Amino acid sequence: MMDFGFSISPSSTMNLDKVDLTLYDRLCSIEPDARKCMACGSCSATCTAGPWTGMSVRKVLLDIQRGKDKEAAAMLKGCMLCGKCTMVCPRGINTRHLILSLCRIYGEDAK
Repeated sequence: MMDFGFSISPSSTMNLDKVDLTLYDRLCSIEPDARKCMACGSCSATCTAGPWTGMSVRKVLLDIQRGKDKEAAAMLKGCMLCGKCTMVCPRGINTRHLILSLCRIYGEDAK
């Protein structure tokens, strides 16, 4: 058999019924606007840090909703808190405050 250098990727499916949503629920208790996000991507499109750090408020929220807390925490480190995402959000979500609240939650969990 000839080896072409390809392999089958492992499945990336996740059972959303088994995801731990305690962090998302905790965030929503502090920032109810987190539930308003419709994942339109306006915040990601205007993000100054996005092209270099991969920062995306939309991805952070989706990662938290999917139980990927470590990935979300790593992405938050790239935020410069410039506020462009807050200005373009069609739902009027104060994304800067949401990001700061998440950082506060992660800081409390680290203690």
